[in-house]
Amino acid sequence: MVKRIITMTVNNRPGVLNRITGLFTKRHYNIESITVGHTESEGISRMTFVVNVDDERIAEQITKQLNKQIDVLKVVDITDQAIIVRELALIKVAVTPATRGEIYTLIEPFRAAIVDVARDSLVVQVTGEPEKIDALIDLLKPYGLKEVARTGTTAFPRGSQRASSTNKSLFII
Repeated sequence: MVKRIITMTVNNRPGVLNRITGLFTKRHYNIESITVGHTESEGISRMTFVVNVDDERIAEQITKQLNKQIDVLKVVDITDQAIIVRELALIKVAVTPATRGEIYTLIEPFRAAIVDVARDSLVVQVTGEPEKIDALIDLLKPYGLKEVARTGTTAFPRGSQRASSTNKSLFII
């Protein structure tokens, strides 16, 4: 399996997300994560999908099929570009008075923050690449994970790179 990161800009209208995820479902493509949010342009949203496919040919096929969808303005498979990838996680960890200090020390190299403190738990907030978050979660497991919530991957190309893809024209006035 090959993991691909596909971003798209879409008109922010009801039903768009449902139609797009339906396309993945009909073709039995597994979506590992989805993030959706407003862009710098009113009425336009950016979606980031992380999908697992058998090979790059299937990723190309997905991109072409997505480009045909109504309200889809641009589709780019950014996996092979120089990209910025981030995710946010909230991790609730069981603590005792003896382990509380250890956890503070443990999370420091990850630039994570404690965002909630209770008698028997701490909530750690961490942002970064998914591998960084996985590493922190693995280190916190022995203390007892009570709950983990992850946003999913969001990404776009670095600097002034141009996204190379088959795309529809996007004119914003």
